[in-house]
Amino acid sequence: MGFEVVCEVEPPTRPDLQKVRHQIGVLSPVADSFLIPDNHIGRATVSSVAVAHEVQAMGARGIACLNSRDRNLLGFRRDLLTAAAYGVERFLFVYGDKPRAGGRTSELTVRAMMEEARAASEDEVFAGCGPFQVGVTSGLRSVPAWKQAADLTFVQVSYSVESLLRWRESAGVDGPVYAGVMVLASAGMARNLAAAIPDIDIPADLVEAVERDRAAGVAAACEQVLAIRDSGAFDGVHLVPVSRYREVAARLERDL
Repeated sequence: MGFEVVCEVEPPTRPDLQKVRHQIGVLSPVADSFLIPDNHIGRATVSSVAVAHEVQAMGARGIACLNSRDRNLLGFRRDLLTAAAYGVERFLFVYGDKPRAGGRTSELTVRAMMEEARAASEDEVFAGCGPFQVGVTSGLRSVPAWKQAADLTFVQVSYSVESLLRWRESAGVDGPVYAGVMVLASAGMARNLAAAIPDIDIPADLVEAVERDRAAGVAAACEQVLAIRDSGAFDGVHLVPVSRYREVAARLERDL
């Protein structure tokens, strides 16, 4: 497969899939796959496995994100069974954003989830299914050996292609790697990102441009997608269009 654009969709926080179906329909001309977050930014959402199944029913490829924060081992095994029943085979395992209320459900870790998913391929319960493809996330730093064994690696959002390329040269990751690209929608969003990702570098001129013109964040993200593709160093991008998915789809359909 060539350069893959994995678009993240906003998961529904109500029992209504109309909005997510609209996102998929708008982005389908430019997206190769769709990533569905799990209890996005600490809010309860419709199951990412169920939405990934909906994506596939619409003729696209789905990647279900599962966080370790909100489930114990039994709950995770339930998710794997549900995914197998729905034909969902690609996952991204993450720790999970800080919940708005309460704390972690259990001590389940991303590493333990990865080991369980691997073991499922040898379990007769899953005969005829899978194997599951497991993705993990990485910051722009060294990647531990257990993460290097993942099928897919999603690198943190960065606004510097040069930083991404430096990381790629030293990361030691052999499998497919997707660079994170996020549309910067406002100066407030820039501050929130800087607080959430301490080592992120958001250019001041980009923040100023977005304050002057809301379209500047879309233009910068789409240009970065093209620059990452043209570098030849990555297998694709993990694109987070936020609420600007219509504008992103229109621009990438023109430029890709």
